[in-house]
Amino acid sequence: MPRVRRVAEPIVITHRFGRVGSAMSSRLASLVPDATVVEWPAPGEVLLTFDGIWREEPGAVLPDEVRWVHVLGAGVGGFPFEVLGGRPMTCSKGASAVSISEWVLAVMLAFEKRLPESFITEPPPAWNSANLGVLAGKTLGLIGVGAIGTEIARRALAFDMRVVGLRRSTRPFPLAGIEPAQSVTAVVEGADHVAIAAPATPETYHLIDKETLAAMKDGVHIVNIARGSLIDQDALLEALDAGKVARASLDVVDPEPLPAGHPLYTHPGVRLSPHISWSGPITMPRTMEMFLTNLARYRAGQPLEGLVDVDAGY
Repeated sequence: MPRVRRVAEPIVITHRFGRVGSAMSSRLASLVPDATVVEWPAPGEVLLTFDGIWREEPGAVLPDEVRWVHVLGAGVGGFPFEVLGGRPMTCSKGASAVSISEWVLAVMLAFEKRLPESFITEPPPAWNSANLGVLAGKTLGLIGVGAIGTEIARRALAFDMRVVGLRRSTRPFPLAGIEPAQSVTAVVEGADHVAIAAPATPETYHLIDKETLAAMKDGVHIVNIARGSLIDQDALLEALDAGKVARASLDVVDPEPLPAGHPLYTHPGVRLSPHISWSGPITMPRTMEMFLTNLARYRAGQPLEGLVDVDAGY
C-alpha cells in the first residue's frame, strides 16, 4: 500500500497512450493541474497507460520511480505483470459496461431481426412476409459475470430472456434471475446466444474450442466482446462452415488488427467490428473519473479501488 502523502506534495504522472497520446495528455493535464504530466518513458511516480501497448515492447521495464500503475480500461492481459515487482496496479473496470452491454443487445437483436438484411432498396418479391426471431424466451449463455457481464444480463432479463451465467467467483450473482452454471459446457449447451465477457488469462485461452463449440446447439449465435484469445478462431471457422454456428459477432479477435486477407473479414457468418463496443459518450469520462478518484486516494494514503489481482490476471 502506498505511503501516506501530503496532499500538497508534488506528483509526476507518466502516461503511455500510444497514437492518442497528445490529445489524452492535454486532457490529463487539464484534469490534474497541480501535477506534472510527462510522456513515457520519462519517469513518474504514477504510470497511466493502456494495456495493449505493452505487447509492442517485449522486455520493457518499469523505472524505479513508478510506484503505482493504473490501466485505462478493464482489460489488463497485455500488461507484463512481472515488471510490477509488487507495486499495485488498478484499472477502470466497469467504465465501459453500459456501452458494451448495449452493443451486445444490439447484435443479438440484429441476429434475431435479420438486420441489415431485412432492409430493402428495391421492391421485394413479397410484402408483409418474413421469418424473424425474438429475444423473449431465448436463452443467453453468459461467460463472465463481472461488471460488463452484469450489465449484459440486466438488459437480457429486461427482454424476457433466460440468462445462464458462469463466473470464477463463488459469490452470489449481483442480479436476481441469473441461473448459475458450473462449467463452460453447462452454460453453452442450451443457449441460443452465447456472450463472452470473461477476462483474458492463461486459464481462459481458447476457452471456446472445438469441444465447447460441439456442445452448443445448432444455429447458435456467438458474441465476443472480451478478448480474441478466448476463442479458437480456426475451430470457430470450422463450426461456421458446418452450420453449427449461425453467426459470430466479433468485436475482438486475435491478433488485433487481423492481417489483410484473414477469412474472418469475409466469412458470411461473421459480423466483425474493430474493437469498438466500448465506445460511447459516457465511457471515457467514467474511465478517467475512476483514475482521478484513485489519484485522490493515493495522495491521501487511502486504499486504492479497482485493484488488479495479478495472480488471477484481472
